[in-house]
Amino acid sequence: MWSAVEKWGAQLASTAIFLLLARLLGPETFGLVALANVFLAFMRIFLDQGFAQAIIQKDELEPEHLDTAFWTSVLMGALFILMSFMGAGFVANFYDEPQLAPIIRWMSFSFLFGGLSSVQSAILKRNMQFKAFAARSLVATVACGIAGVGAALAGLGIWSLVIKEFVFGLTGAILLWSVSNWKPGLRFSPSHFKELFSFGVNIIGFNFLNFFNRRSDDILIGYFLGPVALGYYSVAYRLLLIMTQVLTTVTTQVALPTFSRIQKEREKMRNAYYKVTGLTSLISFPAFTLVAVLAPEIVHCFFGEQWIQSIAVMRILALIGILHSISQFNGTVLLATGKPAIRLAIQCLNAFCNVLVFIIVVRWGIVAVALGYVVRGYILFPLSLAAVKNTIGIDIKRYLSQFRTPIVSIAFMALIILASKHLIGEQISPYLSLPLLAILGGLINLLFIYFLSPMLFKNIKEILKLSYNE
Repeated sequence: MWSAVEKWGAQLASTAIFLLLARLLGPETFGLVALANVFLAFMRIFLDQGFAQAIIQKDELEPEHLDTAFWTSVLMGALFILMSFMGAGFVANFYDEPQLAPIIRWMSFSFLFGGLSSVQSAILKRNMQFKAFAARSLVATVACGIAGVGAALAGLGIWSLVIKEFVFGLTGAILLWSVSNWKPGLRFSPSHFKELFSFGVNIIGFNFLNFFNRRSDDILIGYFLGPVALGYYSVAYRLLLIMTQVLTTVTTQVALPTFSRIQKEREKMRNAYYKVTGLTSLISFPAFTLVAVLAPEIVHCFFGEQWIQSIAVMRILALIGILHSISQFNGTVLLATGKPAIRLAIQCLNAFCNVLVFIIVVRWGIVAVALGYVVRGYILFPLSLAAVKNTIGIDIKRYLSQFRTPIVSIAFMALIILASKHLIGEQISPYLSLPLLAILGGLINLLFIYFLSPMLFKNIKEILKLSYNE
């Protein structure tokens, strides 16, 4: 519940901020910040050496583990700031965008904030103290939103986005220290470093490959098509990330410590895996389908006409959102059962195929890049599913059968909404048609699920009852 408060509350606030800034700033501004984030995201891979997830997963944790992880993260954060100041000019020259250098330098302070927060964050997640996390995320999001929107209204342009990120990192670090009972000691243990690193190196490898898996499109679009095209693409992709975080991160965040606790009880893990993927599909499948069908109305109402070229990309990326909403749990299972190397190997193949596809299709524009991303995702999905089967022994037929009802319901929902849009035409304003069609789609989806699979409603009722009793 508190994980939901954190993610949904913070995302509601950050989405409102994002929409306000999209109205106030243009595609080129978002494109330049996206280019800066590509460089910073690459360096962020190595910030905590994978120690945070190692702390969450580890059965027995000693004080030396925490102190060693903390000082490693802080030192890496300071080193990365120095490297960012030195390398910012090279990145700006690579993209032929002189404005990038000062943006990267100021945004690099996020490394220090991340280093100071990494271990405290891991401890709270390990202990499932999501209430403290929720307070931290909500306050930091609101604070950075006020700062960013205020700067945009003051005419600071691209610097409003930089200020927003700086305030978020600083506020989040301060709040995390204030709610965490753990404080670091002046100790560093080479043996404990080696123990953590033996697990964390697989996390680093996974994140390294995930960077190219998720960011190679930004790199190639920015280099070949320019910051304006990247701005259109990044806004559509940002909507995908917001929805993924709202719809799935709540459960994946709780799933890792939960699965880790029952990693030796395979029957419990199988049942938990079936339940979490099945229930997630009930929410995520119709939500992403609504985005695909109602993308023109969404852009018109929330972003403005200057973002109309993002519509096609938004529709295509919604299709990969459906897959991401359930596939994320595959990696969580592998991580919780102590098999990060398998997860790393699968990610290696995903990253290689993504880069190859993007290099081939980028010449045809951002729509082709989005389509290549989706096709690659669906083709390679069976590999991660097979890895989960071999790890905890799931029944593939049972796993796939639980998506029959959501798929049938969203197919009919999409057809009815498209028919309704055709009948309405331009007689009704998008500001009215969007909520009406969204409500219609939700009701249709609920009716189909109720009649096709009433047991799903029973499961939801049981979960709500347990939450109430807690």
